Amino acid sequence: MEAAKIVATLTRVVGDVGLAEDLAADALVDALEQWPKSGVPRNPGAWLTTVAKRKAIDHWRRQDNLDAKYAALARDLETHESWDPDRIDDDVLRLIFIAAHPVLSQEAQIALTLRVVGGLTTEEIARAFLVPTPTIAARITRAKKALAGVAFEVPDPTAYPHRLSAVLAVLYLIYNEGYSASSGQRWIRDELCTEALRLGRVLAALVPDEPEVHGLVSLMEFQSSRFAARTDDEGRPVLLEDQNRTRWDRAQIGRGVAALERAANAVQRKGSGWGPYALQAAIAECHATARTAADTDWRRIVALYDGLAQVSPSPVVALNRAVAVAMADGPAEGLRLVDGLTGLESSYLLPSVRGELLARLGRGEEAADEFRRAAAMTDNDREREVLLDKAAHNRG
Repeated sequence: MEAAKIVATLTRVVGDVGLAEDLAADALVDALEQWPKSGVPRNPGAWLTTVAKRKAIDHWRRQDNLDAKYAALARDLETHESWDPDRIDDDVLRLIFIAAHPVLSQEAQIALTLRVVGGLTTEEIARAFLVPTPTIAARITRAKKALAGVAFEVPDPTAYPHRLSAVLAVLYLIYNEGYSASSGQRWIRDELCTEALRLGRVLAALVPDEPEVHGLVSLMEFQSSRFAARTDDEGRPVLLEDQNRTRWDRAQIGRGVAALERAANAVQRKGSGWGPYALQAAIAECHATARTAADTDWRRIVALYDGLAQVSPSPVVALNRAVAVAMADGPAEGLRLVDGLTGLESSYLLPSVRGELLARLGRGEEAADEFRRAAAMTDNDREREVLLDKAAHNRG
């Protein structure tokens, strides 16, 4: 997230996302050469930003007819030599909005922002979109070229409706990657979740009458409340039904409830229907407010998924609905729904859920096969360990 702040600041100054990324990378090279000798500075982010700005001056010095830009950057360097967290926070939000520029398709807006602000790799973004990695790489490259020279500024409030859905999608996907990391050795990348939630709160203050903003903040509050219980002492995932609910953060659950109430009030004022983030927050509330796993109102959750499938249909929504049906009406009915799904052939989620349902039906050998197949498809080491343990348990 430090990289996002640096790139955001540089983009505001130079007006080019691609150039800002290059300058930040060059500054990092200098740091790798100098810090082992001179030591890490007290404020690494400020050091990198200052060095990158100086490199921008050198870049412009080599070009003709750019005296105005040179002078503007020099003034900025003098004025902002000290690190101002509030200003940088605003810069990150501005960068999200500029990447949601209407000259780009929404797919390109989201992909670019996930890469630049979220720091996600093209592979991680491709998994989030369920598309090939080269497709995402091409979207990001085209988006950077299209945005070259576009003014770095938060749009007028009248333009929010044209950009807000992309901004919310970016925060949602950054949070999801942090909540269940798609690759690596960590199950939770809490720094991504913390930054997405922080930006969501800032956005809620900026547009207090938008129900979906409050809905997304509510969802992230509910999900974050479970962090302390989502892994064991060795960092291995703990399933929702097995979590120690006394470790859930009740204050954060209270903030989630309050944000969902604000979303409901905004819906009532606007006379609109519930959107996908508010509906997901309502589902999360069912889990967060259930005293025990057995107290969960699964029929309400199924009804909420029915609404979500209408406003935001997707294979993942359909899969989650099938799981809720299995909890409400039994694993056989859930398995019937899962076996009719399409669009998740490349995701480990489908065989993982099939394995759970088959295990509950007492079909251990089949369940073990599904768990092994899911383990081979995931890139997260912790997830793979859990799936292989389940395979071994059901095989035995």
